Amino acid sequence: MSINIRVQNLNFHLLRRFSLWSMKKDPDLEAALTRNRRWIVNNQIKNIILSCPDHVASVNFLQKKFKTLDLQGKALNWLKKYPCCFEVYFKDDEYHCRLTKKMMFLVQEEESVKEMQEPVLVERLAKLLMMVSNHRLNVSKLSEIKRTLGLPDDYLIRIIPKHLDMFRVVNYGGRKNSMEIELIKWDPELAVSTVEKRSQKQGCNPSFTCSLPSTWVKSWEKFREFDSLPYISPYLDPGHLVNGSKESEKRTICLLHEFLSLTLWKKASIMKLGHFKREFHLPKKLNVLLLKHPGIFYVTNKYQIYTVLLREGYNGSELVEKDPLVVVKDKFGELMQEGLHEYNRRHHMLNLEKRRKKGITAMKQEKNDLVHELSDEDDNDVGGIFDPEERKRFYKILFEDKAP
Repeated sequence: MSINIRVQNLNFHLLRRFSLWSMKKDPDLEAALTRNRRWIVNNQIKNIILSCPDHVASVNFLQKKFKTLDLQGKALNWLKKYPCCFEVYFKDDEYHCRLTKKMMFLVQEEESVKEMQEPVLVERLAKLLMMVSNHRLNVSKLSEIKRTLGLPDDYLIRIIPKHLDMFRVVNYGGRKNSMEIELIKWDPELAVSTVEKRSQKQGCNPSFTCSLPSTWVKSWEKFREFDSLPYISPYLDPGHLVNGSKESEKRTICLLHEFLSLTLWKKASIMKLGHFKREFHLPKKLNVLLLKHPGIFYVTNKYQIYTVLLREGYNGSELVEKDPLVVVKDKFGELMQEGLHEYNRRHHMLNLEKRRKKGITAMKQEKNDLVHELSDEDDNDVGGIFDPEERKRFYKILFEDKAP
């Protein structure tokens, strides 16, 4: 009897713990996450190759990097699956890899877009620092979210030196890991949130939008109650707010909404957001707070990575507004898929040729009845994406990576 009680208690605690993270699945938003992650691994490989001399990397070198990319198997086999992205060749007794002409064209296009988008990136960085009480962020912490915001990897030498009237690099702690980016010029025109801009256009008080079905009656009631509280700008100093109060929660939601609005894909890793609890005055149980507001945020644990999306940023599975950098990255994803389809087409043709040869051999040995038997058996072993088991293994590797 006591064992049954302990089991029931254990099940209760497990269910309770799971419920803290559970949210009814949204197929469109889940599909959006799948699509924009497809290129992550190859984008990392691209960056590794570009960092090598003459933009050429040996396959053996890439093989060593596979562990950091959470990939299994042989690097050579992986690279050959994307002939539109990577060119593999044999030289000096080993395989080497470089980017194809199509890939290099996209790399150049991406660099051009970054140059054109620099004023936008400067504003984005300034707005981020304006939401921090002391207007400073640790460089190491900022590196965790720089790609989420669209900042280039070399923003410290590409952007900061050009805008010394707005930013400076400081090190008040004196340690190597205490280097920070500090905002030195407050621009009141930038201290206007996305919600406030929308309300100004509509001629009404700032308010959130709820993206839930009308059948979610209780959630709508809670949303209206929360939204009835006065909007608190994320650019105001929260020092006067009482921790745990409704006003403090309102300000936190306003800040999280604004932060996600600044990101390329209107989403962020909850774990990485948690690293900024002190800077953004976030609660310890950030996940619980996000789940209290399903009309504004969507929380998912797809790929075993807890992520929060801004619901209003999407129309179905598509972004409402695509940043020019996202458009370029989408082209990269399309090129990757083009290469994958080409690889699978070739693989399929090779398997068909093998089946044909098997059929000819069987005809010579056993006559027509054995040929039919072989054909039926091989129908389930076509290979490539046509083989369910191979497809399952491949997509597990492709989609379950833990990218930064």
